[in-house]
Amino acid sequence: MAMERPVRLVLDASLLLNPVGAGAQEAAPVPTLRPGAEALLRRLRHSNLGVAICHTEEMPTTVSGFLEMTADLNSFGYISLPAPTGNHLLNELMLEWSRTSSCFYATSRVDEDLFSELESHNWKVIAVDSECGTKDSGVVNIGKLQELLITLATLIKKEIVSSSILMVGYAMKPSREEDFAKRGAFPIYPSENGLIFVPLSFELPLASQLLEVDIILHKMTDEIITIDPNCSISFPRGISFSAGMSEVIRFMEEYPDFCIIDPFKNISPLLDRLQIQEILVRLQELGSEGRPKLRAPHSLKAIKFNGSELQKQLAEANLSFPLIVKPQVACGVADAHNMALVFQIEEFSNLSVPLPAILQEYIDHGSKIYKFYVIGDKVFHAVKTSMPNANLLKSSSGDEPLTFNSLKTLPVATKEQLLLNRVHDNKSLNIGVVEEAAKLLKESLGLTIFGFDVVVQEGSGDHVIVDLNYLPSFKEVPDSEAMPAFWDAIRQSYESKKGKV
Repeated sequence: MAMERPVRLVLDASLLLNPVGAGAQEAAPVPTLRPGAEALLRRLRHSNLGVAICHTEEMPTTVSGFLEMTADLNSFGYISLPAPTGNHLLNELMLEWSRTSSCFYATSRVDEDLFSELESHNWKVIAVDSECGTKDSGVVNIGKLQELLITLATLIKKEIVSSSILMVGYAMKPSREEDFAKRGAFPIYPSENGLIFVPLSFELPLASQLLEVDIILHKMTDEIITIDPNCSISFPRGISFSAGMSEVIRFMEEYPDFCIIDPFKNISPLLDRLQIQEILVRLQELGSEGRPKLRAPHSLKAIKFNGSELQKQLAEANLSFPLIVKPQVACGVADAHNMALVFQIEEFSNLSVPLPAILQEYIDHGSKIYKFYVIGDKVFHAVKTSMPNANLLKSSSGDEPLTFNSLKTLPVATKEQLLLNRVHDNKSLNIGVVEEAAKLLKESLGLTIFGFDVVVQEGSGDHVIVDLNYLPSFKEVPDSEAMPAFWDAIRQSYESKKGKV
């Protein structure tokens, strides 16, 4: 379904360099990239486009050397345009590309002769910056560098002339975007099943961007400013988003039939560990004779860590120590992953875990956690080292609660502890039970891509789901399996939505 012809993009030096000192006639200081250029290059690096940086031969050597180094760092091509000779302004490589590829030239300088020759060889010219305007009707003029990718993607889609090509606009924090992109998840050159990916820029008016894309893919928790922990989290009540994500939310209210992965209301229960617990409790019907029991951890909500009152609540909930204490807010705020393992009631005094909190039984699980990923109709899993059994943790904590951040400072088992666990480990994972749970979760949550963690309790063999999250990185799944599943899940979601409409 993807294009048969490669797509080539040549970036003129004027597009990338800070204008000061970049001209051929000036004694240039140390050259630097203009604002926004670094992000552009990073995204193009993983775009599956053939990208090259070019400049004229008259460019000072300090600048040309900087551009060549920039090209090398990003695995781009590097072109030095020859001095004009008659009507020939392109080098042989660019002429060859024009015969075999769909070619685009992006620039911030006006060169009518160059534009004319490019167009005569079927290149499309994109001129960036309003002052770079040209009367040439064949040139696409845009105002800002941040508009280049969506403009390029739109032109590529039009050139393919196929209704099967879909454009996906995505919004997430830069580090998450980079993790996905470097695995090849966000190609601008169409994926195997015809998807083009472009970042949605919150620095530009969103309305025009959203009208160009067919699908919105987002990680809304990356754009949360605050969550009121004392408010029952029910989208959008109690949640404050960035201005950009708020605009996406308003767009979806105006166009409810637009395809978004995934709807905000479907995701919001996963922001609240109490709601997650209620979802997981409903899965306990899956257990049957001859199969391990699948369940949620026994838990209790605490609005304060009052010793005597809490002791009574624990007894009523049939909870015993040790307990793992987690903030009720599951993600989207800085302290959502600050947790503690508490071994006795006295340790609740001055406990630093944010309130309200969820108190859960700590499951001895032999330091082994199974991470499951549901990507469309595919289910993957990986095994990772986890926290040691409680007796080993207690021996290292003294009389203090063991506090940690589950993303940064999780106290995982040592090699010696893992060897000890192997001797005593006689319970194995029942894949069938968990995959059945994955199917039911997908149906009940209405999510396209999500993950959950399972531990197998020592002794009982109970399969306990201890976490549930939206749009995980699924980095443990090989790219060769994960990316096709990821793209198929997005297309299937679109086709399902379109079919319902």
